[in-house]
Amino acid sequence: MSAELRNWAGNLAYGARRVHRPTTLDELRAVVAGSDRIRALGTRHSFSAVADTVDDLVSLEAMPSVVEIDAAGGAVTVGAGVRYAELARELHAAGLALANLASLPHISVAGACATGTHGSGVRNTVLAGSVRGFELMTAGGELRTVRRGDPDFPGLVVNLGAVGVVTALTLDVEPTYQVRQTVYLDLPLGPALDHFEELVSCAYSVCLFTDWASPHFTQVWVIARTDEPEPKAPGEPWFTATPAGRDVHPVITNSAAACTAQQGVPGPWHTRMAHFRPEFTPSSGAELQSEYAVPIRYATAAIEALDRVRGDIHPVLQICEVRTVAADDFWLSPAYGTDVITIHFTWIPDESPVRDVIRLVEERLAPFDARPHWAKLFEVTPEQVRRCYPRVPDFASLARRYDPDGTFGNAFTRLYLEGTIA
Repeated sequence: MSAELRNWAGNLAYGARRVHRPTTLDELRAVVAGSDRIRALGTRHSFSAVADTVDDLVSLEAMPSVVEIDAAGGAVTVGAGVRYAELARELHAAGLALANLASLPHISVAGACATGTHGSGVRNTVLAGSVRGFELMTAGGELRTVRRGDPDFPGLVVNLGAVGVVTALTLDVEPTYQVRQTVYLDLPLGPALDHFEELVSCAYSVCLFTDWASPHFTQVWVIARTDEPEPKAPGEPWFTATPAGRDVHPVITNSAAACTAQQGVPGPWHTRMAHFRPEFTPSSGAELQSEYAVPIRYATAAIEALDRVRGDIHPVLQICEVRTVAADDFWLSPAYGTDVITIHFTWIPDESPVRDVIRLVEERLAPFDARPHWAKLFEVTPEQVRRCYPRVPDFASLARRYDPDGTFGNAFTRLYLEGTIA
């Protein structure tokens, strides 16, 4: 490589001996078939080493930016390198929409689905939940198509890149819709947890933020679709949060220019459902991230456990976000088999003290079957990962069937999926 390649946040320098950027399917086939060990690289938003390798990396960013809309069939087929922002614009122009978006529209569709990335909402699954089928290039350069309803589908949708290179995905779409986003400030933690189910269910999507400086949710983002009944307003007198008088950033001291429009003004779905606008640097830019999915039945207890160590969390934290994700049957999904809350931490960009606090957070969340996000930083042991993701052994067997020589594995997948360091 002529220059060091790093992930989006800069905390990880990729160790690949070569980075390939094919421009056609035939070029990709030649790269894959000619490599003994290779990993696919998305938009480099992973904070963990999930996509890293000492062998070959292949980026699909130079491949054709395919977006093929089948309005009559309620589907869209996209090239694996397509980002959500680009896809959303084309869908909306065609009068169509996705059911959900992640916080960042900057990420690739394939990468987000492969790592179990999600948006928010008690009825909304991880982003892979919209996948109807996908095309997979195996080690010999052959293309295989996997469709919803196939026996292997639940095991392969969230795949960590360990079974091949996804070249295209077909997603469910629906008619376009409008969304209004309203932000409220300063909700005490006690009443919020006493009425947690009511709070997170009051609209299509509800996102709760705290800096853990005090026992409060500093912001409550309520995202409502205008084609659904008016959201049930959080009840009085416990809901004492007040509407923000202006657009705000989750980190209140940061400029809101990068954030999507708020204050209840309706707008197209893709201009409200993500937190950040695609034309701006997302989040704060200089940061580290970790995230844990906790079964929703433990939501109150888990948040209370973190509140008891907020004095340790706050000094190295930029912001913490709590969201909800609906259950699915994808083996490596954070919401496999259960509705969850996800507790996301945006840390300061100083890895040593952050790692110390990550270990403390994991200790406090351990009683609640917390599952770490594959693409974020975590300290959980491989044994603990395999306990909280119960289908890991099944996925490892499936990966060996699709990739018997381990062409698409790396140190990360061998450690956490196989329990080996070879």
